[in-house]
Amino acid sequence: QVQLVESGGGLVQAGGSLRLSCAASGRTFSTYAMGWFRQAPGKEREFVAAISWSGRDTAYSDSVKGRFTISRDNALNTVYLQMNSLKPEDTAVYYCAADPVVTIRASEYDYWGQGTQVTVSS
Repeated sequence: QVQLVESGGGLVQAGGSLRLSCAASGRTFSTYAMGWFRQAPGKEREFVAAISWSGRDTAYSDSVKGRFTISRDNALNTVYLQMNSLKPEDTAVYYCAADPVVTIRASEYDYWGQGTQVTVSS
C-alpha cells in the first residue's frame, strides 16, 4: 500500500514557476515508478510526466516537454515536478500516482494522491 500527498500548488502568473511535491508513505516507494497527471475542468485527466523507480528514465507529454522536469528522492520518499514558463493552459488539478512500471496511461496506475490545484493567470 502506498499513500500519496501532493503539495506546492497555488496561483502564479504566466511565465512563472512552481514546484510540486508528492510525499509517499510506505517502505516500497523506491520500487515504484511515479507519474504526474492533471485534470482541467470539463476535461479528461491527462498525462504530464513519469519517472522510473531509479530516476534514470523519464517521459513527458509534448505540451510540457522542455518546461517541466520530474525528479525523485527515494531517501525522502518524494517525487517532484518543477514547472517553469507556466501558461494559463497549465491550469488544472495536478495528481501524482504510483505504479510498478513506467506508463503514461492513467488507468494503469495503482495509487493516486488527492491532487493539488495549480492556477496560472494571464
